Amino acid sequence: MKRLLLAAAFGLLSISACAKAPASADDAKPAQGAATAPAEITKPAPGSPEERAVAAIAALNPEVKVDHVGKAPMPGFREAVVGGQVIYVSDDGNYLLFTGAGGGLLDTRTQKNLSEATLGGMRNKLLQTIPAGERIVFAPPNPKHTVTVFTDVECGYCRKMHEEIKQYNAEGIAVEYLAFPRIGIGSEGYNDMVSVWCAPDRKSALTKAKSTGEVESRNCRNTVADQYKVGQSVGLTGTPMIIARDGSQLGGYLPAKALRAALDKLEASDG
Repeated sequence: MKRLLLAAAFGLLSISACAKAPASADDAKPAQGAATAPAEITKPAPGSPEERAVAAIAALNPEVKVDHVGKAPMPGFREAVVGGQVIYVSDDGNYLLFTGAGGGLLDTRTQKNLSEATLGGMRNKLLQTIPAGERIVFAPPNPKHTVTVFTDVECGYCRKMHEEIKQYNAEGIAVEYLAFPRIGIGSEGYNDMVSVWCAPDRKSALTKAKSTGEVESRNCRNTVADQYKVGQSVGLTGTPMIIARDGSQLGGYLPAKALRAALDKLEASDG
């Protein structure tokens, strides 16, 4: 979890493998005249804020390379460049401020995202606007954990996650699906999600749509558009998005055992 957290903080891991198409071979080629990789940074002076900044980052993940560290445009922080991302570390090394997907204020001592308490409460309030009966639920008897997952029938990692739904249930995890047609309202994917939510057996329709791509066209009064808007409001940019019971965002696809471990750790830290 430590490396996962830091990678997410620096924007090195997307919250969804479906959110962005893979780069083409041409994209991977360096442009003519492109700058060479930055040289190693000068070793900071012992006891300096720069040294504490580098040490704080290394404590979270020693494999991360700091390309630059120096004064920040705001007092009390150092500015560091890591993997092409700018982050800010407090001069005492106790706090790391980052932006982008999963961004916030990280306490480097406890490895907790201090912004998540506020964001988690906001997410829960938004999720409660969707009636329980509008969720497609795959749950074991007496689940240990329950997660909300924004999903799409076209997303590869959404399909992979659903292929393993029995494994999640075997780990004691109940999965409550909400719709997030990532191409947007009115798209073919949106219409497919509407058809699933209008099916007499939503669970079977969702499973068939994910496994075969076949969707029987249907229409009815539904909340798919509402679910999509809630997904946007909670900060979703791709699918799947996993949200724990306390509103914490756990990122995109995680194998069943990894998700169970993350939920267990989250519950222990809250306790």
